[in-house]
Amino acid sequence: MEVTLGDYRIRFLGIIMFSVLTAMGLIFSVYLLLNAQSAYTYAIAIMFFCLSALSGVFNIASSYWYYRSYFYDVHIDSITKSLKPLSKFPTVAIAVPTFNEDPDMVIENMKILKGMNYPSDKKHYYLLDDSTNADTRSKLSSFSKKNGITYLHRNSRRGYKAGALNNMLKHSKEEFVAVFDYDEMLTDRNFLMETLPYFSDASVSYVQTEKRYAKGTLFSDTVDLFDAFFFKFIQPARALNNTAIFAGSCGIIRRDAIDSIGGFPEYIIEDTFFSFESDINKYKSLYVPKVYALGKPINTFSELAKQQWRYNYGDTQFLKYFFTRKKSENKKLLSPLSKIDYMTHGFGLNYLSTILLLFTIISVFIVFSTFPVSHITLKNLFATNNLNIYLELFGVSALLVSILTPVILTKLYFNSAKKGFMIFIVNFALVLVRTKAAISAVFSINPKARWVRINTRDEMSLTRAIKNSLAEVSFSALLVSLGAVAIFIDNFSGGVWLLWYGLLYSSTFFFFYKYG
Repeated sequence: MEVTLGDYRIRFLGIIMFSVLTAMGLIFSVYLLLNAQSAYTYAIAIMFFCLSALSGVFNIASSYWYYRSYFYDVHIDSITKSLKPLSKFPTVAIAVPTFNEDPDMVIENMKILKGMNYPSDKKHYYLLDDSTNADTRSKLSSFSKKNGITYLHRNSRRGYKAGALNNMLKHSKEEFVAVFDYDEMLTDRNFLMETLPYFSDASVSYVQTEKRYAKGTLFSDTVDLFDAFFFKFIQPARALNNTAIFAGSCGIIRRDAIDSIGGFPEYIIEDTFFSFESDINKYKSLYVPKVYALGKPINTFSELAKQQWRYNYGDTQFLKYFFTRKKSENKKLLSPLSKIDYMTHGFGLNYLSTILLLFTIISVFIVFSTFPVSHITLKNLFATNNLNIYLELFGVSALLVSILTPVILTKLYFNSAKKGFMIFIVNFALVLVRTKAAISAVFSINPKARWVRINTRDEMSLTRAIKNSLAEVSFSALLVSLGAVAIFIDNFSGGVWLLWYGLLYSSTFFFFYKYG
């Protein structure tokens, strides 16, 4: 795909926004350091500087991925044009893991997968059912028997999805394994015919395609766009470094590569661990930016919270794995860019949660400290030539830029400023969920989120919404109270700062109540 002048302008606009956001945080850090008068205030200033620097690293990484993603279409197009149609058809195992899901949805999607364009004697379907519900097991087993599908059931959830896949490997001998989630409806029957030719390169371990959700409500479409940023920008940039993440489904893997790695690592996010193992074992990976199946929309906030808990728990596990892996000598085989890609991937959701939470907490200490900010009132806000005040306002305005960045980028690429603002709010609504998941992973406790799936707003009462978001509601109330106190003692800007944070954290309750 040819890159136009307009594309370059949009690209550099995004880079400028990330750069400005980084600069604003660092400038406010300078303001704090210049005005520190005691060990206490110096400690606050240094902590804020460290958080700003860490945030800056991720902004720079985001700019890098954003910039590099523009070159991937040309790269993958050149590979695709060199491919030849299949002259022989390798055998393929098509695996669908499921656990206590709606059997009717599983059956419907299995029927569609059965229509995949590929010689029938070369494809074999496996339904990997870990369900504990007897009726679900009976229905899926009966369907599988009637439709030539190998039905495999485990009485244990050991290893989660990876465990189910490894169990399947004991019963299959196919040359390739294609994985689809139970809720993914195939939209392009040529999935195998178009992805298998990429394996003409014997060093390719897996091919991952773009994952998207079907259209739904404003909320579910916002969740889809949140994931779309990963598949539109991060995944292509990583693929140029041979670190494209196998995303768990809508992908196909060479069986020999699975065997040489030792099967799927049995962690909550087995896909990231498998991608890492593939890389350090010197396999290549490819990302094909085309949608072949659409997942069921995430219509409730409870479902999103469960998903994000699993992602953040798994990413934190991966960080521990990355830094402590016994075969440490193999990590020397990774390029510096690959190491950066894996570390930033592991830290990604932690950055979006823990860093935001720490910024919020340290903001409270700043407001109720001896910094000059505590002497700024609404009356003198617009009638001063004090450099400190302007430095402070410049730094605090980073909040505005942090809102505008996702809004503008979402408007430019997906033509929806509203969904961009929703993405910003949803990130704050998930801060404590992700943080608790990370803490749980560090101490190896509670791998499952204790949320109740609720599918309609009518089922989410006011009381249940408060109960599900009790930590966020309590934290929000504390911030609002402290903001009111700050305004009462003539610290207008500091009070507004805390009130704004309080409003953002209360969004968890709003999303639970409105979307279930």
